[in-house]
Amino acid sequence: MNCFHPLTTSTPPPAVMLSPFGYEPHPLCREAANEVMNYVKSQPQLLEDAERGKMMGVLVGERQGELGFLAAYSGLLACRNDWSWFVPPVFDAQQPDGHFKQEERTISQINRAIEALEQSEELAQARQQLQKARQETEAEVEEMKRKTQAAKALRDMQRLQRNIDEQERAALIRESQFMKAELHRAKKRAEERLSNVTERCQRLEDQLKELKEERRKRSDALQRWLFERYIIMNAKGESRNLLQIFPSTTLPPSGSGDCCAPKLLQHAYAEGIRPLCLAEFWWGESPLGEVRHHLHFYPPCRSKCHPILGWMMQGLDVQTPIDDACNDEELQILYEDDWLAVVCKPAGMLSVPGKVDRPSVEEVMRHRWRDDVNPIIVHRLDMETSGLMVVARTKWAHADLQSQFLQRTVSKQYIAVVEGKVSGSGIIDLPLRPDLDDRPRQMVDHENGREALTFYEVISTEGNRTRLLLTPKTGRTHQLRVHCAHHEGLSAPIVGDELYGTTAPLPPSPSFEGCPNRLLLHASSLRFVHPKTKKEMDFESLPPF
Repeated sequence: MNCFHPLTTSTPPPAVMLSPFGYEPHPLCREAANEVMNYVKSQPQLLEDAERGKMMGVLVGERQGELGFLAAYSGLLACRNDWSWFVPPVFDAQQPDGHFKQEERTISQINRAIEALEQSEELAQARQQLQKARQETEAEVEEMKRKTQAAKALRDMQRLQRNIDEQERAALIRESQFMKAELHRAKKRAEERLSNVTERCQRLEDQLKELKEERRKRSDALQRWLFERYIIMNAKGESRNLLQIFPSTTLPPSGSGDCCAPKLLQHAYAEGIRPLCLAEFWWGESPLGEVRHHLHFYPPCRSKCHPILGWMMQGLDVQTPIDDACNDEELQILYEDDWLAVVCKPAGMLSVPGKVDRPSVEEVMRHRWRDDVNPIIVHRLDMETSGLMVVARTKWAHADLQSQFLQRTVSKQYIAVVEGKVSGSGIIDLPLRPDLDDRPRQMVDHENGREALTFYEVISTEGNRTRLLLTPKTGRTHQLRVHCAHHEGLSAPIVGDELYGTTAPLPPSPSFEGCPNRLLLHASSLRFVHPKTKKEMDFESLPPF
């Protein structure tokens, strides 16, 4: 299959493979992506499906001195995975007579049987009858218990009110024994009646349980069978299946190996193409809940692609992307006393120590205060966000400040520059939850998400960009970034947001000399009550953009 397309360009190629996690696509990737866009536009069948939303990718490489590119799409495109202009799948599970499709049809039949039984009138009647029988037997037993307790109370009163002879005492004892026996017989009758109804219902429930268990076993076995057939190569010429690449304690996520990046590298290795750069972009409508913009570039997803690409790039000489964030600025201390400090964090600095090798606010304050225990971060800013933070110096101050945040009495405001023209002001109410397949990304989920509220107000319009004042009323991860970017929010991603928008150069400015890219989001205002003095503390910070 010849899907290596020549690339005629004056742009010099990189000397070695660029990291696909960067993420500013190489100009050659952008040129190749334009070729893909033109091709898809020329194919009505592909275009119709792509416009519903599809991730596509390109890999620029060299083969025998010729520069060219490969193209890929995630999953299926127009119900197929074998369009000849694109690279083939790592493993083709779509053959109609293959094991995967046959077993998939069997599982579908089981699903239909489960659905039919769950919706059957027989099961519904059996459950209703069982519920009714339980209620009736419980009521009968409870009534017998009540009578037994009432009779016992009366006997106890008789014993206390006067002296009784042996004959009366014996009569009371016989009555007590009779009532206990009656209660026992009532319970026995209830159990027998309930057993008859339960047996019928349990037979149907067991049948349903067996079907679901068979579905689970077949699905698990099919997933394992499939993952074993995804044989993934690396640049050393070694191969592993997906079960060997991912941690042995968990199965790979569904769909692993079908994303663009693994398909592109796999075909490059198989065809002797030396990879130089790789990029993925979104085509069409944004998927429900997520933030994906038409023709914007995105790094590979974390849950599926990172482990696979970590294996596939072994043996490649990969250039780590230059970090353009302004991370050489010092932390500014705006206020400091025995209980707390208010600081202005630069973009590129972490709030707390993380996986990446970067300074953090916590470490800087620990060194400043010469205290390994008590610089306590009360709230956080994303690494890419600059601006105001309050840091507690004692556990007591931390508890007080944290309580203020939990009660939402702390006032925070942010300045952001977004792509596109926004007008007026308003409230964004979009509940959020983590994207489990691509952490740390967040997604909108109206059923399971946590409440997230943001007030916005336009400050000014600068060409095709808008400067906003954002006031979050909740403190969800990436709240402002998602609320700005999502199509149910402002549909205007913050400039420089590579997770929910696209990286973009800043306008020329002495403040950003040597720092062309960053997220244009700054925590500009912070107001809270001092834990000790109970005075209102109010701080302002102008954004450096």
